[in-house]
Formats: sequence, C-alpha cells, structure tokens
Amino acid sequence: MMKSDRRTILAGAAGVAASMLLPGAARAQNLPGVTATELKFGSTTSFSGPVSALGTINKAQLGYFKMINEQGGIAGRKLTYIVYDDGFSPPKTLEQARRLIEQDEVAFLFANLGTGPNSAIVKYVNSLGVPHLFLGVNGDKWGDYKTYPWSMGFGPSARVEAQIYVKYALQQKPNAKIGLLFQNDDFGRDYVIGAKDVLGDRYDSMVKAVSFEVTDPSISSQLIQLQGAGVDVLLSGVTGKFGALAIRGISELGWKPMHFIPVGVSSVAATINPAGAERSIGTITSVYTKDPGDPAWSNDAGVKTYKAFMAKYYPEGNPDDFFNVHGFISAAVLVQLLRQCNGDFSRKSIMAQANNLKDVENPMLLPGIKVNTSPTNHNPLRQMQLQRWNGKQWERFGSIIEGAKL
Repeated sequence: MMKSDRRTILAGAAGVAASMLLPGAARAQNLPGVTATELKFGSTTSFSGPVSALGTINKAQLGYFKMINEQGGIAGRKLTYIVYDDGFSPPKTLEQARRLIEQDEVAFLFANLGTGPNSAIVKYVNSLGVPHLFLGVNGDKWGDYKTYPWSMGFGPSARVEAQIYVKYALQQKPNAKIGLLFQNDDFGRDYVIGAKDVLGDRYDSMVKAVSFEVTDPSISSQLIQLQGAGVDVLLSGVTGKFGALAIRGISELGWKPMHFIPVGVSSVAATINPAGAERSIGTITSVYTKDPGDPAWSNDAGVKTYKAFMAKYYPEGNPDDFFNVHGFISAAVLVQLLRQCNGDFSRKSIMAQANNLKDVENPMLLPGIKVNTSPTNHNPLRQMQLQRWNGKQWERFGSIIEGAKL
C-alpha cells in the first residue's frame, strides 16, 4: 500500500484543464485542495516506529474513502487522502505537515496520530487557519477551542473519562474516599482535572492523589499510600504497562477498591492477561463502540455492515481490531461533515461544519452515543458506557454516561 516515499494516496479522478472548467469550478481552483473533480486532504501517522500498529487506523480510513468515491464522492468530487509516515517522530511530523500544506496544498488535515506529533504542528496549522480535525489523541487540550480553534480531537478525552468514572462512583458510594493514581504527564493530569470538574469544592476532602513517573519501575509504594489513606474508589490514570501493574499490585495487597482503568489500557492481551484474569475481576473501564469480536453483536446490523466494509475495502485488516473500528467511525463522521458543506470546501466552511455536528450516529457506536460539536465544544464524543471484567471477558452494564457539562 505504501509508496517508496512513504506516502499513501487514495486518488480521485484525473484533473481537468482549467479552460474546460465551468465558472463556479474555476473559482474552486483558488481554494487549497479543491478542484472541479477533487477534494484533497492529508494526515500523518505511524506506518513505522514504536506505535506502527496504529497505522491501521488510516488504512481503514483509506478504504472508507475509496468506498465513498465508488459511490460518487462528495458534491461531485472524488476524495484524495494523502497519508505520510512520520514514524511517531514530532520533528518528522512537522516536516510532513508542512509538505502536505505547502506542497500538496491540502484543504485540511485529518486524523493525525499522537499527542507529541500533533503538539509539534498545532501552532503552525492554527496560525495558517488549516482545519486540524478528528485527531488520534486522548488529551483534553485538543478540546481547547479558545487556544486552538482550528483543532479538534475525536474520541473521549482522559478528562471526560475521569468525569464519567467519578460520576458513577458517587452514584454508588456518595461518601467515597477516592484515590487518584496518575502519571505525571498531560494524560495523568487530565484525570485529576476530570475529578475536580465533578467534585468541585469537595475534591480536597474526598480525594487522595498520588503521582508517578512513566520511567518508574514500580508503583507499589503509591498503591500502599492510597490503601493506607482508606481509599475505597481508585481511578488509575495510567498508560502502558502500568495498567497491569496497578491491577496486580491491588490484588497482592489484598485490597478491594472499586477500581477504574482507562479504556486505553483495557486490552485483554496487553493488560488483563499480564495482570491475571482472576486478579482483574471487578475492574471497571469504559467503552463507546461496539466490539465486533463480541458474540453479543454477531447479529447486529451495524456490525454486519462494518464487517462487510472491511471484507471488501480493507481485507488485510483485522475487523476485530478496535483501531479499525475507530478508523471506520471517524471517516464516516468526516464524510457527514463534508456533506454538510454543500459544496463549499473553503477552509472556513469546513471548520464551520466541524463545529456544527448535531447528534450524528454511526452503526459502530453503542446505541445512544452520538457525535456532537459546536464552536465551544471540540470534544465530538463525550458519552461512554461502563464495562466490568468478569474473569473471562468485559461485560457492559448500566446506562450511557456523559462527561460533566463545563
């Protein structure tokens, strides 16, 4: 799929000579990335490097746009999606983003992967007024519409996730002693902010917060501190190996708090199995998409639609991979956004419609979860459902919960 210059392009129809264009189409020639027959946009991702597995998101998106092109494109234009490999290196991301904007002259950026890589380009793209949409990030700063009005995340942020966990915990234990185990970075601090959003003035009296560094070999001392403080609800704002370490450490202490972990460390293979399936029983996380590998969805019409798409347009991809589900959903929401532009693909128009998504549904979102944005809401997904590990699998429970209104 990738060319020697590390570029993947889903091309539209061939261009037409300017002399053959209608007057309205000729005006489109003055818009970046827009011709009479084409709408061009781009992304940076990791087809190589430490998180190359996440490059599958963009490959699923490429397949989705191919499908849309076969159906006639958007407003008579084929979609051309240019994806460059940055190897998850922020300097490379900046180089490739400049290439997309200054050489390829894309209309906008879509689904760029990673907090570090996006941080390297966010000021640049905002200074130019280039829409920077549906990013593959989980930090809350991507919802900061005042600082970065042209940027927008997609999935629920760590802050929203923490809000949801605290809201549920208070329903079950109104007088809980809440513990926050958080890594000392933007991700972990978003958990602290989310808890404060919900608790307000009660935060200091109800919460014991303990941090750690991602370079720490262990979090045993932090867990002992939290247990000693009488914590009966624990939020672990962690990534990577620390999800398994938290679950295992709690079990070894004989401690039984209501324990929440981020959706990003809920993988059975990467977290539950290393921690121990039995040790993990009762652990709670969140979810906002259907799991195509869960037999409970085997007869669901939306899952069947998704699997048929994967079989035809991305057959080498794993349909049960959450990241492919994410690619499918984000591409579909982008198509809805572009349709709302009604043929006006100026950057201003594209951003205006990015700020105007109202109750957008998708067959792979859980029932009741919808995409909503506004000029003051750059968090398209703010709803999740909780799920608990039962020893064999994640089991969803309860109703859809929405993050706090700020």
